[in-house]
Amino acid sequence: MARDYYETLGVSRDADKEEIKQAYRRLARKYHPDVNKESGAEERFKEINRAYEVLSEPEVRARYDRFGEAGVSGAAAAGAGAGFQDMGDMGGFADIFESIFSGFAGGAGGGGGGQPQQRRRSGPVRGDDLRLDLKLEFREAVFGGEKEIRISHLESCDVCSGSGAKPGTRPRTCSTCSGSGQVRRVTRTPFGSFTQVSTCPTCDGTGTVVEDKCDACDGKGANQVTKKLKINVPAGVDNGTRLRISQEGDAGQRSGPPGDLYVYLFVNEDEEFHREGINVNSEIKISYLQAILGCRLEVNTVDGPVELIIPAGTQPNTVMKLENRGVPRLGNPVSRGDHMLTVLIDIPSKIIPEERELLEKLAKIKGDRTGKGGLEGFLGSLFKS
Repeated sequence: MARDYYETLGVSRDADKEEIKQAYRRLARKYHPDVNKESGAEERFKEINRAYEVLSEPEVRARYDRFGEAGVSGAAAAGAGAGFQDMGDMGGFADIFESIFSGFAGGAGGGGGGQPQQRRRSGPVRGDDLRLDLKLEFREAVFGGEKEIRISHLESCDVCSGSGAKPGTRPRTCSTCSGSGQVRRVTRTPFGSFTQVSTCPTCDGTGTVVEDKCDACDGKGANQVTKKLKINVPAGVDNGTRLRISQEGDAGQRSGPPGDLYVYLFVNEDEEFHREGINVNSEIKISYLQAILGCRLEVNTVDGPVELIIPAGTQPNTVMKLENRGVPRLGNPVSRGDHMLTVLIDIPSKIIPEERELLEKLAKIKGDRTGKGGLEGFLGSLFKS
């Protein structure tokens, strides 16, 4: 699976444009090939640029949120070109080096600016995203449609409204961390003092402690619930296409928003049809007489039976095209690919005496004109490899 662009930039899925830009600039400075000579830095820099190109454009980002990488393939170059241009407004190498080393100023030299404040963990926390793999039949992937799925996720407790406390009570501020959700431990060494920050063991980082637990959820604030959902599968999806179902992930903590559900699609193989991009490929077998004389045949397509004209003298492995009978383009179902039919010719290994007599007469006539006598030479002259 392609790497998640939000994870690449280290931002949440509801991050605004400014947050995305700041994250991009910070990472671009860190992994710029002129600054970072470590192995893999250049590839990481390209990944960062690709992620920013997709997430910085609202329309492209919307397609990515809905379909994943399949919705934005070709939307932006994977190379670093655009990223290098964006570096121009970063104030040159002085600004780049400043951004790299400013985080290590610490307390040794007392450099100005101070360290950024730790974000309190006692506020609302967004719920976890969930993943579901869904198998589709070939035609379901081609035309899309409504599918019913079952998911198991955490839903906020209705009795305590997600607080985890018994109705009529409420959580108290944790006395160990004073509601910050973190504890600090200072260690003195010959090289100086070091501060270690860790999650508060009393409240597990929440900043609050529930003394009287809600009976309905045992103080967790949420319950595991299995539910049915109807989702709309767009026409033209393929293996690995990702659909985002907003707010159907796990419930958030402390009135935080729920996460999202990501449905990854996988398409079962079809015995008759094979997909190549937005084209559908299949084979049709005809008799040698049909190939010689031509005919009209009914062939199967994803749309159902269609009449096909086989021209006289059709050769083996001829590919015939049925326009607009392929797969709808994802996101633009009006545009469709083609159905490519490979013609196979069935030459019998045994024929009845009457057939052989007629063919030998025809072979003699053909041989008199071409100089190639015999039945084998006749058939060979009809079907060129």
